[in-house]
Amino acid sequence: MILIASVTIFVLAVFLGFELIGRVPTLLHTPLMSGTNAISGIIVVGAILVGGAAEGTLERSLAFLALVFASINVVGGFLVTDRMLEMFKRRPDE
Repeated sequence: MILIASVTIFVLAVFLGFELIGRVPTLLHTPLMSGTNAISGIIVVGAILVGGAAEGTLERSLAFLALVFASINVVGGFLVTDRMLEMFKRRPDE
């Protein structure tokens, strides 16, 4: 029963992630990176909770996979946001 619940949570998280990212226009992708980072942060917390309650190897593997993908998304989002903010800084006069 726990396996079914864990897989359901994982599938819903994947579906939600794809739907949210897929519906963001390209023009707004970078400014909304903070919002997607927050969603990925929630996925990280969910993956940790599911992994902590996991009883089998499959559950732990899926939780670890979700944790890795969400962490990559969070780090990439922060890097893109940092790069975007660097573009708006004034350059020192040479």
